Amino acid sequence: MVYPHISTSADLLKSTVRLDELFPFLIEQGTASAAIVNSKLYGILPFWEACHKAGIHGVVGLSVFIEFEEQEYPAVLYAQSNAGYKNLLKITSALSTRDKAAIPEQWLKAYRQGLICVIPDKAEWVMTDRSEAVHFLQEIFGSFCYGSIERPGGQRNNHEEAFIALCETEGLQMMATQESRYLHEGDAFSHEVASAISQGLKMNDPERKRPAHQKAHVPSAEEFSSWFSDRPEWLQITRQVLESCNVTIPLNQQLLPVFPLPDGTDRSTYIWDLCTAGLAERIPNYGETYLERLKYELSVIRKMGFIDYFLIVSDFMKFARDNDILTGPGRGSSASSLVAYSLRITDVDPLEHDLLFERFLNPERVTLPDIDIDFADHRRHEVVEYVAKKYGEVRTAQIITFGTLSAKAVARDTARVFGFEPEELDAISKMISNRPGTTLRSALKENKRLNDWIIEKEERKKWFKTALKLEGLPRHASTHAAGVILSPTPLVDHVPIEKGNEGIYITQWPMAELEAVGLLKMDFLGLRNLTILEQIRRLLFKDTKKWMDYRKLPLMDAETYALLAQGDTTGIFQLESDGMRGALRQIKPTAFGDIVAVNALFRPGPMEFIPLYARRKHGQERVDYIHPLLEPILKETYGIIVYQEQIMQIASRIAGFSLGEADLLRRAVSKKKREILDEERKHFTQGAVKKGFSESEASQVYDLIVRFADYGFPKSHAVAYSMISYQLSYMKTHYAVYFYAALLANSAGNAEKTAQLLQEIKDKGIPVLPPSVQKSRYSFSVEEGQIRIGLNAVKGVPGSAIKALLAARKEGPFSSLYAIAERISAIHFTRKAFEPLAKAGALDDFGLDRATVLASLDSAVKHAELVKPNEEPGLFDEMGSSFMKPKYIQASPIPETLKLDYEKEALGFYLSTHPMAREKQQRNKPYTDLKNLKNIQDRKSVTVLGMVDDIKRIRTKKGDAMAFVSLQDDSGQASVTLFPAEYAKYNHLLESHSVLEVQGTVENRNHKTSVICKTIHT
Repeated sequence: MVYPHISTSADLLKSTVRLDELFPFLIEQGTASAAIVNSKLYGILPFWEACHKAGIHGVVGLSVFIEFEEQEYPAVLYAQSNAGYKNLLKITSALSTRDKAAIPEQWLKAYRQGLICVIPDKAEWVMTDRSEAVHFLQEIFGSFCYGSIERPGGQRNNHEEAFIALCETEGLQMMATQESRYLHEGDAFSHEVASAISQGLKMNDPERKRPAHQKAHVPSAEEFSSWFSDRPEWLQITRQVLESCNVTIPLNQQLLPVFPLPDGTDRSTYIWDLCTAGLAERIPNYGETYLERLKYELSVIRKMGFIDYFLIVSDFMKFARDNDILTGPGRGSSASSLVAYSLRITDVDPLEHDLLFERFLNPERVTLPDIDIDFADHRRHEVVEYVAKKYGEVRTAQIITFGTLSAKAVARDTARVFGFEPEELDAISKMISNRPGTTLRSALKENKRLNDWIIEKEERKKWFKTALKLEGLPRHASTHAAGVILSPTPLVDHVPIEKGNEGIYITQWPMAELEAVGLLKMDFLGLRNLTILEQIRRLLFKDTKKWMDYRKLPLMDAETYALLAQGDTTGIFQLESDGMRGALRQIKPTAFGDIVAVNALFRPGPMEFIPLYARRKHGQERVDYIHPLLEPILKETYGIIVYQEQIMQIASRIAGFSLGEADLLRRAVSKKKREILDEERKHFTQGAVKKGFSESEASQVYDLIVRFADYGFPKSHAVAYSMISYQLSYMKTHYAVYFYAALLANSAGNAEKTAQLLQEIKDKGIPVLPPSVQKSRYSFSVEEGQIRIGLNAVKGVPGSAIKALLAARKEGPFSSLYAIAERISAIHFTRKAFEPLAKAGALDDFGLDRATVLASLDSAVKHAELVKPNEEPGLFDEMGSSFMKPKYIQASPIPETLKLDYEKEALGFYLSTHPMAREKQQRNKPYTDLKNLKNIQDRKSVTVLGMVDDIKRIRTKKGDAMAFVSLQDDSGQASVTLFPAEYAKYNHLLESHSVLEVQGTVENRNHKTSVICKTIHT
């Protein structure tokens, strides 16, 4: 049995054939050959590898349109040889990068070598006389041009005879085919739904492109033979065609890019000179230890053939530095390389921090190096563009990723094409969780309501059954957030590419497939925390002209450690969560190593050692070592194995392993496979006995390694990322105003985060100034030690209006509301743009009550339309400010409560005073601040006062009604739980914005604090 045309689910929503279901079926049918034929070369490699594993002869095909005399005709191209495969890569890449739907004649002539062209019996070939087009293809491909007949379900189409006659006239041989787009005949409907989702049209839409028939399944051997029982010779030709296709897709090559150097330059000497110069800059009087380490690392790098790779990374890091693009201190295991430190790729001195090069590049296990770099996220693209320009656009690409139909997405998409009502779509969204790992089946198990809802209507049953069949299929392509591929020769020699963003190509294959071929992937990651550090630095420089070099911060600043010991870590990278704050309060860091340790320990598993680390650090518990030789290795972490590097050092010190062997041991042991553990125990014990240890000592140490192999964290990564944590902590300690201004700028649009930050800022006594058309910048800024709210924090004001206002202000301050109208034109001066500014207090500068400003807005808009209707020079420009300004329209002052409501509406938070602060003053009673609840003991009675923000009413398993109420006061937010008895009593008081006095008890569960309600008063 042979299958000449299987379209797989990798061809986005054009097929529902999944490889894991397809191949057991192909094996069952005794398949000899199978061809993948998608509309792009998506999914080729997984198909190829599945064929190899199943012992099936794999064939690569591509479904295309061919252009001839301004008409487009469908065809299938098969790669018959490696040259043909390379031409397919070029054809699909050329079509995808140039937005062409069909292959022009000249391309076909250029790329024909090694290809077989098959003309299918589709209507386009027989609508009128197409003999010239067939003749054109026959001339190009000669005997490698075939006609193909399809008889889905054994049905002949009504133009079969005409098509055969056309092919015979041109002397083409005929073959049998079947275009398979789903596995079983019963999948026809779900495939049609997938197609409707792809088209964005409902099933009943007359515009929807419908399938030609309902038999595009993968036929059994018996079926396929029976459909062509009258023409067995066609089946024979199909077999011959597929068998004649012999392609090898080269895998595991080392396709490393080359760094451009002048001819005759010795690469080893060049990198040595760069490293020694760089190291001398960083450590002026480095000694013999550094020199030996440098020599050793470079010898390994040279042997592995990675010199160019280091030069490339060093070069784009220099570009970033020269252009003030903030880069991270390092990431992952690359921080353990002295070469990387000397070339300024990382900012971590591996000798100072006891980091092992073999954790990064192991001479005993050759793998491609993996240097991932963090950049300030708003400027990452500049570095990618630099690389593309330097190494050539045809050698540089970003990496494709495929988004799949998750449970919620497939449920909604399917419901949409079924024509479900908006209320039904909302119901689906509420009943299916967004939680990672949620499947339709798990949602059904977890939610009885979903089950009941489905069985209410027949159509819903059909909907759910269809969604189940489509769940997990690839839906759309997007660009990988970080990965960049660099190739030594044009990428189309190795992988297909397509058009990407910002003028940089993207690959048609995702990351795992590119790595399998042997291309080098580099991660250019955008890190928001670096952007925040960048903003803090710029705000500080703007205000004080002091430029902060984060690489030179003293790592022994006592005040910074005091801030960390208090758990005051809002806005600090890696250290913000409640659990992490608790760990910091326990450990009370006094040195950089403590931050590194807490970053490595705060994960499921090793977390249990945090209290032990804290007790030993504070001398409350003795530090014990199984063997005195472990002390120098484990002293810094008080006898606890925290890092993978410690495991490697133990194996080296106790069992005489080389560090390369020790790294292999660490990897092997972490897999926890019984036979590997026993094998490695033997290996370890033999080594230890040779070094003079007893078997029982060796066994004890080995047990320790096994216990901690899962827990161990790469110290190199923990050190590098702890540097970012430390830098932010230092800036928060010494430059809090700039720190908070940058954090607020980054939290724009997140009302909850902004409110939390403003509360903390208020607690620290830092004044916050309202937005102002005269003084605010675009974003938050610092003004004489105070934070000024930026104009972009005001909701609903278009960015274009803010930019116009700031541009006009460069020429001098505004004298009145009408002066703004004259200077920025009616295009930007609209009620929609300026009403939120008035409500937020940004127009208070003119000394008018906000009611007067709001009442005068319409006349100011008319004034702008008259004086400056657009951005062209106006009729009255030369008359300047003397020109007939209207008078303000007086209005009674806005009541204080309404003014606060307006502020909340325009900014998302209360700025002047929180209504709850006034309410507490008026009531003159002691209330617990909501933000302090988490510091109160469980089950302790409290009385709180707050405004209702949100109410979630639910039913218990018994069917009783209860509620969770979100309350807000001037210190923060908290949740109040009303169980059925209290809910029955107080439900009538639960209204949005109502002020409630709640008496209850505190409950702390899963790091979340709530009040269990006992009584409520208004």
